[in-house]
Amino acid sequence: MTQTALPLIALTCGDPSGIGPELAAAAYGVLRGEVPFFFIGDPKHVLAETTLIEAPQDALAARHLPLMPHAFAAPATPGKPSPANAQGVVEVIARAVGLVTSGAASAVCTAPISKKELVDHAGFDFPGHTEFLAHLAGVEDVVMMLAADELKVVPATIHIPLSNVPRALTADALETTIRITAAAMTRDFGIASPRIAIAGLNPHAGEGGMLGGEENAMIGPLCDRMRAEGFDLQGPLPADTMFHAKARLGYDVAIAMYHDQALIPIKTLAFDRGVNVTLGLPFVRTSPDHGTAFNIAGKGIADPTSLIEALKLAHRMAQARTGQT
Repeated sequence: MTQTALPLIALTCGDPSGIGPELAAAAYGVLRGEVPFFFIGDPKHVLAETTLIEAPQDALAARHLPLMPHAFAAPATPGKPSPANAQGVVEVIARAVGLVTSGAASAVCTAPISKKELVDHAGFDFPGHTEFLAHLAGVEDVVMMLAADELKVVPATIHIPLSNVPRALTADALETTIRITAAAMTRDFGIASPRIAIAGLNPHAGEGGMLGGEENAMIGPLCDRMRAEGFDLQGPLPADTMFHAKARLGYDVAIAMYHDQALIPIKTLAFDRGVNVTLGLPFVRTSPDHGTAFNIAGKGIADPTSLIEALKLAHRMAQARTGQT
């Protein structure tokens, strides 16, 4: 894969009836001249001024939001997703991946999609963005990170019922998560020897087996074995004491055992600034940590902060991968 001379981010439109198009225009107003990106979507779906481009590099000379046109089947009414547009949403994601895979772009940032719309009207057979991107990239193991200045955290299990977590949390799965996270912290965040905090599954990390046995039976022995390999791991740690300010100074990234154990602390610390990052892909992918927000689409009140942070982080990660500063 040949990289572009300057990191350029392909921003997908997401569901055009959501807040993606309006946030793209708002983000460009803030980041123009700082973070080079271009938007892929239907010009008819963007109410702000745009500059139509044919190739990603054309974005560098654009006077307004650089827009790579992709025709959709129907107009976009804010707040009312059109079944006819579902296939276009999928096509735009695939197009962005094609551009980054070819080296024409250096990162992908994805605006929010409606998974229900894609499943119902585009034959979408994936739990979400992340799994579809992994499919397009031809990889099996990917990891979701939520990132902000205050905290980087990875849930080892994601969108499954809490009752299913102990069965899904196998030694192999947790080891894969740790390895992917450590590699990404080095490659994408420039930390040669990342310090990784591992949460326990049970209250008080099992309290020596009194409150649960997973720590003694699996999590602790796995940490010991990987520490012997050279990984800088702390834990398993009680999750209720590992996310306060002083504790966070002792590690670079935390791995939690389930969805809410990871997302509650980062959304408490950085609700509007959290970024969703997919680790384990052969390209950089970030996304704002919010949904389509159909209820406020088109009203001019959507907050672009998370998208701005997602674009900025994609830019920094692309620079890290290409050795630029």
